[in-house]
Amino acid sequence: MDLRQLRYFATVAEELHFGRAACRLGMTQPPLSQAIQALEQEIGVRLFVRTKRSVELTPAGARWLPCVRQLLDQAAALPGIARRLSRGETGSLTLAFVSTADYSVLPPLVSRYTAAFPGVELALKEETSDVQIELLLDREVDAGLVIPPPQLPAALAYLTMLREPLVLAAPEGWVRTGRIACGNGRVALGKVAGEPLILFPRRSAPAFHDLVTGYYAAQGAQPRTGQQAIQMQTVLSLVSAGLGIALVPASLRNLGRSGVRYLDLEGEPPCIETGLAWRRDDASPTVRQLVEIAARMAAVPPTPAPP
Repeated sequence: MDLRQLRYFATVAEELHFGRAACRLGMTQPPLSQAIQALEQEIGVRLFVRTKRSVELTPAGARWLPCVRQLLDQAAALPGIARRLSRGETGSLTLAFVSTADYSVLPPLVSRYTAAFPGVELALKEETSDVQIELLLDREVDAGLVIPPPQLPAALAYLTMLREPLVLAAPEGWVRTGRIACGNGRVALGKVAGEPLILFPRRSAPAFHDLVTGYYAAQGAQPRTGQQAIQMQTVLSLVSAGLGIALVPASLRNLGRSGVRYLDLEGEPPCIETGLAWRRDDASPTVRQLVEIAARMAAVPPTPAPP
């Protein structure tokens, strides 16, 4: 049984006349009658009741007709689906992201991508950078917004999307009572270095952890590590609870957490980078379109994948 036979059946069922059906199909009547008989023999079901004066569908044929029409419609749509898949206009895409990206590059990237490709099923997955890299290498996610480690695996391509300074997140009460002085809205790290520092554990975010501890060292200070957390929202919750201070990306100001005051650091604060990572050998059109949109946002050409 093939699509040609099913098309013959549907046409005869619509016309209930072999002559008119043959005319519609651009063929003569005898081959059409033979094709219908062969179809009935193949499936073991009588589809039409034929007399010299009329052609009628059997009850089985009448119930089978909607199923055949649905299959023919799906078959007719296949070429268009293939073209949309090749252009990345349909399919699926899993994008992982670090928690800090939720307040900077993630919303505009997702907004632009879904507006351009509404037919793609987009799944979002919040993970730390180290976990994202493992998921990318294991092909469990398609792309990830990461804080890049000093050395990305060679199998991954990377595009810088944002560089932003760190700011101090301090308990509101500490600022209000003068425990942290900031007359001009800025604070010197040396004046708060003795306060407990809430920080990502190094195993989860080595680049971010080293950036903060390296900044302390450059200022001649030693961090007094307090609580640790792997989600930025949790870090700020601990700050709000008065358990310590934290150095966070400036975009976290977009998270208006009560009980937290964001203060600029004096001098040249360290900058943190966020970017898009994906597999170099991934030829998926959906990933290619995501990278192109991210590159336009960053105004930086993407790292080319090898041929």
